[in-house]
Amino acid sequence: MKILKAVIVLFLLSPVLISDHAYAAEQGQEDVYKKRMELYTKVEAVSQIPWYYIAAVDQYERNVRQARRDLPKAEGISGVYFKPEEWAGLLNPNLEDDNPVSIQFFNGIGFDGNGDGKASLKDDEDVLQAFAQYLLSYGTDHDNLKIGLWNYYKRDKTVAIIIGKAMIYKHFGRLNLDSHVFPMPLRSNHSYNNTWGDARGWGGRRIHEGTDIFAGYGVPVRATGYGIVEMKGWNKYGGWRVGIRDINNTYHYYAHLSGFAKELKVGQIVEPGTVIGGVGSSGYGPPGTSGKFPPHLHYGMYKDNGYTEWSFDPYPHLKLWARQERANLKKK
Repeated sequence: MKILKAVIVLFLLSPVLISDHAYAAEQGQEDVYKKRMELYTKVEAVSQIPWYYIAAVDQYERNVRQARRDLPKAEGISGVYFKPEEWAGLLNPNLEDDNPVSIQFFNGIGFDGNGDGKASLKDDEDVLQAFAQYLLSYGTDHDNLKIGLWNYYKRDKTVAIIIGKAMIYKHFGRLNLDSHVFPMPLRSNHSYNNTWGDARGWGGRRIHEGTDIFAGYGVPVRATGYGIVEMKGWNKYGGWRVGIRDINNTYHYYAHLSGFAKELKVGQIVEPGTVIGGVGSSGYGPPGTSGKFPPHLHYGMYKDNGYTEWSFDPYPHLKLWARQERANLKKK
């Protein structure tokens, strides 16, 4: 009987315990955002490079490290990674060198950013100030910062992604941009299953790189998160489609649309719930082809790791975002 009572009490308390745990996790992440912003504004004060460029580089590097196995995961609040030989200098016999004088002698990128007399690869402020000093050698204006980024990464797409992140941070003026919504209004009549990886035959054998969400013509299609519109136009497979890059290096692909939102354009900043178009059945032919399949939204997600981009299953994310949105609506 005592065991039964204990189980009942635990069951009744579990929502409270879960809620408290979620709140603690949320507060912990808010503290991280606060510390990062303090760091970015410090770097801006020293280098005169706007904080949102520093934040964009830091976030890009963090995302890349999360997506790759050949790079160590970030241990501090900063995500920027330098190889020890880059930091200390290629010919430096001591790859753990933290002496700014000897690092400079060996042409290392290491920098004493906090004035403690050491240029430590394990110090977040030193690392971010070092990257800022590299960019500062090109200038502080937008065009010269882009040149500096290209000379560092040697990849056009990386530069475009970082600049996109910078514009998002500048637009919203904050770092906490992780909330999401379902790509259609929850009240709409829609249905979907996990169709990622299914075979597709039109245009040659290939796998289905997304989840199909079936709904009526014209049902609003919404941006699922904060991001920037990278692509808008026609594709023979996807019909009228939109591509949005979010703050976490994820590319969100919306295809088979009936059309686009009136003011939507490439380079536009969006947020969760921004209407980008409507459900349709466009695609599988030249521009304007429609009606070869039932109306639905093809929703795909792709991750960039600094070298290439690959598709991953959006279904679990869609289920999660729907649950989160319902929970948030109940709070209002």
